[in-house]
Amino acid sequence: MGLERLIWFAAAFALALAGALALERLAPRWGFVDRPGPRKIHQKPMPLLGGLAPFAAVAVCLVVLLAVSGTLTSGAVTVSPYLGFLVGGLVLMVGGALDDRFNLPPYVSIVAPVLAALAAIAGGIEISKLTNPFGGFGGPGVIELASWQSDVLVFFWLLAVMYTTKLLDGVDGLSSGVAGMGMAMVLGLSLSVAYFQPDVALFAAVGLGATLGFLVRNFHPAKIFLGEGGSTFMGFLLGTLAVISGGKLATALLVVGIPLLDVAWTVLRRLRTGGWKAVGRGDRRHLHHRLLDLGWSQRRVAVAYYLVAAAFGTAALFLQSGAKLAALVLLGVLMLAAIIFLDVYERRRTPAAN
Repeated sequence: MGLERLIWFAAAFALALAGALALERLAPRWGFVDRPGPRKIHQKPMPLLGGLAPFAAVAVCLVVLLAVSGTLTSGAVTVSPYLGFLVGGLVLMVGGALDDRFNLPPYVSIVAPVLAALAAIAGGIEISKLTNPFGGFGGPGVIELASWQSDVLVFFWLLAVMYTTKLLDGVDGLSSGVAGMGMAMVLGLSLSVAYFQPDVALFAAVGLGATLGFLVRNFHPAKIFLGEGGSTFMGFLLGTLAVISGGKLATALLVVGIPLLDVAWTVLRRLRTGGWKAVGRGDRRHLHHRLLDLGWSQRRVAVAYYLVAAAFGTAALFLQSGAKLAALVLLGVLMLAAIIFLDVYERRRTPAAN
């Protein structure tokens, strides 16, 4: 990994772990507690606001690194995108804390992710070009993006990944673990000979260290939850890394492919059954919830997601663009097969239960 990256990985890990331990005591005193309920799977009140720990760890490391080292700005990324990222992360922390405390309706809670994405764009986080997966069939190998096209793509990309990790946060360690897997893949890709990017690798090492440090206290049985701000910050961090590493969206997509498809399926299902008003209405029909209802333990669900993310993420390190597209299609087929299997199983089980 390199000595500098290893040092800052360890620093972020230690800071996030220490922050999580402190917040386990402080969050309940401040009133940030997630209490058991009809759609909750935990049996006792749990501290919220945990996402503040990895955010603070990443923020401290980035600020110190920008002050004392030139590695983060040794490539194409300047100071401005890091500042945009930090401002966006801070917005998520404030908005998430308000949501955790006052249980904001969906049309209000979306404001923080939208502002965070806009802060990232204002800071200069952009995608100048995309590899064309159909380039071998007579099309251009690279698609150049205009400034407005980049802004639109980055905006919806960050929102999609933020809401993916937000909705993953229904099983202990699931959101932080899958996001961490994605950061590990970006780290591996940025250290490869073909894409060597020491600046992105250092940022990814910091993000991975902070995520794993928090995961120590978030894996089942969790001692603290990410909360709204933390669950969206996991996606914001991964999504930002995928963009500043040169538009490695396909790699991140392969890591979060199953949960992202689950989000898309959930939106379509709610639209079909209840219209737009039902889209933001929570339920227990996400894939991880249905696996729990199938009898899987929280650990088994989390590890299964980790393994799928690791398998497809590792494949992304070696596949070309066309093959990555094929892998995404395969993910879609697997997701569809899982939905069909669970639907059939539940229909067969219901009459027997009655």
